Order: sequence, then structure tokens, then C-alpha cells
Amino acid sequence: MRLKTLTWVPCSLLLLMLTPLSPCAYARQPTGSASASTTTTAPDPAQIQRLEQQVAEAKSAGDNAWMLTSSALVLLMTGPGLALFYGGLVRRKNVLGCMMQSFTLMALITVLWALWGYSLCFGSGTGFIGGFQHFFLRGVGAAPDADYAGTVPQQTFMMFQLMFAIITPALITGAFAERMKFSAMVMFMILWSIIVYDPMAHMVWGKGGWLNASLGGRFPTLDFAGGTVVHITSGVSALVCALVLGKRLGYPKVPMPPHSVVLSFIGACLLWVGWFGFNAGSALTAGSLASSAFVATHFGAAAAAVGWSGMEWIRNGKPSVLGAISGAVAGLVAITPASGFVAPLPALLIGLVAGVVCYWMVARVKARLGYDDSLDAFGVHGMGGTVGALLTGLFATAAVNPIFKDAHGHPLPVGLIDGHAGQMLSQAVGVLIAWGLALVGTLVILKLVDAVVGLRVSEEHEIQGLDLSQHGEEAYNFEA
Repeated sequence: MRLKTLTWVPCSLLLLMLTPLSPCAYARQPTGSASASTTTTAPDPAQIQRLEQQVAEAKSAGDNAWMLTSSALVLLMTGPGLALFYGGLVRRKNVLGCMMQSFTLMALITVLWALWGYSLCFGSGTGFIGGFQHFFLRGVGAAPDADYAGTVPQQTFMMFQLMFAIITPALITGAFAERMKFSAMVMFMILWSIIVYDPMAHMVWGKGGWLNASLGGRFPTLDFAGGTVVHITSGVSALVCALVLGKRLGYPKVPMPPHSVVLSFIGACLLWVGWFGFNAGSALTAGSLASSAFVATHFGAAAAAVGWSGMEWIRNGKPSVLGAISGAVAGLVAITPASGFVAPLPALLIGLVAGVVCYWMVARVKARLGYDDSLDAFGVHGMGGTVGALLTGLFATAAVNPIFKDAHGHPLPVGLIDGHAGQMLSQAVGVLIAWGLALVGTLVILKLVDAVVGLRVSEEHEIQGLDLSQHGEEAYNFEA
């Protein structure tokens, strides 16, 4: 009896569901012009306008939050990231002096940026350098600048770009580590930021810049986050500094191993994390392009770490920790110009090539030529940036970033594999200008600084170490 009841209930329910409504049932539905289902009301223009404004404000708030976060991440790259990475690589007597250089630039470049740096980079001027309209940050407030970042306050954009201006000269300090006067470093960096960094940043990213790809430059160079502006200029300038200052006392006969690979390891990991703000933040919005740059950044770093470690394993029979972290940084450098233009698999390839090339430069070429680039700023940043800038022209695609468009707004091919062979020429022009400006500008600045205050510490002070001779302190107090 129970089985029959259980069978009957679902069958009855199914029958009711399949039975159409009777005419009476249909008659009970509201009909006519007074029916709620057929009544239409004209949209309220004021309400629509309010909704559109709320949507725009929400997007602006989201983009602004991401850009402020990215700015903090990029500052993290200099201190503590680069300070720890470089500080661990020098000898114990020079660790504070090395870290102090990075910290000093965080403060010094900020002041210069507020006075004139931002205006010379992003103000309207010539194809080579910006104008004076934003001196002392005049006109830089809550209103966006549509030519750069239309959904965030110009003040936020200004701060984000400041973090790039801080870390770029800090990268150079790795080349003259353990032997440049602190006073000479300060004078050199002030002049270098004006003569080398500001013009290069304007040419690539500023309004009217000769190399600006997004605003119709004469030679549109694809540089999403600073392959030419940051890494080639700092890396090539580092090489010039190493050659002009000469070798450290005892190099290469006296062993000069890093005093703490642990500090360098922590610094490299902080650099990797901070680089997401560096590259993904350069999308200037919190949209899909930021996601694409984020993915490319991570893939490029990972592949380069594998490439460098693999080469070291083959040559030395074992991979080192220092080699692995150096490879990761090389990959981050190389993917920087390409991060907003390439798909994930090309990002892997760019990182792998950079890891191999930069290892070869550091392990073979530097030893053969005999120059003393203390912390391999040129081998990693100069060569990594050059490789990345050229490979960007090869792998950039409109499917990732349709930066070029025709008169009707339709996307055009971007890189060589996309069908735009001419982009390789534009990339080569950008690379050559970055190399030339860094070479000539740095050489002139070094000669001037040497004539005014002298470049190098005395032999006695170099033996004593920069910590005591330049700052009167020691990093480690073992007596305590």
C-alpha cells in the first residue's frame, strides 16, 4: 500500500504540471492598457545620467586604488628590494654604504620630481624634452589627464611615474659599488636624472615624444613599462661608470664574494613581487590589460630563472642560489617592455632567452673584457633591457594590445609576427637612442663631477670600507 501511494504522488504532480490552464485561469490574468505587464514609462534622463556618473565613479575608484597600490609596489622595489639585493652582494664593510645610496635616491629624486622632473618628462614640450607648465607640480591635482590616464587623478599618475624615476638611477649604483664617494654619487644622480632620464622618459612616454607609440611619435617604440627608459639607460650608464671609475682594489685577483646571499635572496623576492606593480600597473587601469601584463611578468621571470640556472648547471655542474635570483631579475628586466604587448607563451620565450644571454654576459663576456661592473648592472639591465626591447617588436600582437589603429578605429598589426615588420626598425631606433643618450650623457656627467668633487674614494677609505669612511657606521656590531 505504501509503494502505491509513493508512486501515485509524483505521477499526480507531473500530470498537473503538464495540464494546460483552463480558459478561466487565463481570464484571471490582467489585460488591457491598465495592465502592469504592458504599461511602459519613458526613461528618466536625469536618472540615467546619475547611473552613468555612478558607474564612471566606480571605475575611477577601482583604477585609482590599483594605481596607488602599484605605486607602493614599485617603491618597494627600491627600498627594501634593491637595497637588500645589492646590499647582500657587496662585502660586509660596504653594506650600509650600498643601502644608503638606494635610500638617498628615494628622497632626493622625489624632491627633484616635485620641482621639475615630472614636468620635463610629461609636460608638453618638444620631441626630446617636456615643457615647464608643471614646474613645482603646478596644475597637477585631482583632475585626470586624458592623454595619459583618463580614469585616475593626475596626482596619482604623477606618483606612479615618480617611483620609476627613483629606481632607475638606483640600478646604476650596482656598477660603482664599493668605490664612489657619497658626495659624487649625489651630484651624479641629480645631473643624470635631468640629462638622461627626463629626456628619455619624455621621448617614449610623454606628449609629443619622438618615440611615443600611443601618441603618434615619429618612431613609435613599444615600451610598456621601461625597457628603454629604465633598464637600457641605467644599464649602459652603469657600464660607463664602471669603465671610468676603474676596478676595485685587488679586482679580479682578490676574492670578493657576497657577504650575505640571504639578504640578496630576500631582496630578489621583493623585486619579483614589486615588479607586478611596475608592469601591470603600467596598464594605468585595473582591466584585462593589467591582467595580461601581470601574467607575462611572472612567466618571463620564471623562464629566465630556469634558463640562467640551466646554463650554470651545465657549465659548473651545479646551480647556485645567486644565479637563480639573478636569472629571475634578468627575466623581469627583459619582459618589462613587452609585458603589455605579448601573450603568455612568448613571455616564456623572452624570459628564457634573457636568462641565457644575461648569464653569458656576466659569466663570460665580463671576464673576457675585464671591466669591473661590481654587481652586474650592465650584464643584467643593459643587456636584458636590449634583448627585451628588440623581442617586443617581434612578439607584440594586437590581440593583446591594439595600440595601433587606422582612421576608422580598426586595429592594425603591432609586431613582426602580427604582420608589421617595420616595428623592428622602430624598436632598433629606440634602443640606439637609449644607448647613445646614456653613453654620451653619463660620460659628460662623470667628467664634470670628477672635476668638481672627485669621483672615487681614496685608497685608504676604500680599504676601510664605505660604511665607516662615508657614514661613520658599521652594519654589524659583533661585540654586542
